[in-house]
Amino acid sequence: MSDVTIFHLEMNSADQLKAKTDAKGLTVTKAEVAQYEFNRFLYQFVGAAWEWTDKLAWTDKQWQDYSQDSKLHLYVAYFEGSPAGYFELQQQDNGTVEIMYFGLGVRFIGKGMGGYLLSQAIEQAWSLDNTQRVWVHTCSLDHPSALKNYQARGFTLFKTEIEA
Repeated sequence: MSDVTIFHLEMNSADQLKAKTDAKGLTVTKAEVAQYEFNRFLYQFVGAAWEWTDKLAWTDKQWQDYSQDSKLHLYVAYFEGSPAGYFELQQQDNGTVEIMYFGLGVRFIGKGMGGYLLSQAIEQAWSLDNTQRVWVHTCSLDHPSALKNYQARGFTLFKTEIEA
């Protein structure tokens, strides 16, 4: 396997957001009831194409603990009644919010939905109490347009790492 480049990006003010407002038919809804099976489904639904493996071996208990954490916020994007993608926001120390997971299912990629969904993730992150910084990381295994989408929405690169 070749080296993987990890890109860390941040936004230090809500004013930096360059929102994409055309929803392309997406409806984004906050999941108010924690259901670890749903978090796991979305993780696999979106992540399978991008080699997301860090949580594949998790037990039900690990998924429950993760999804029921009061600092984790799950939002689901629907298209014509079907799940199309999602994002998870995690409130961290010192007013920091991380976009933990973000993405669209494979059949929804390339339809212009990613910019809107990311704009929604950023807006929701900034709407959480005491948010002073929003950050995310992506890598070279992700969709070729992922890094460009983050930067087009106003994120700036603050660290790059190479994992062998």
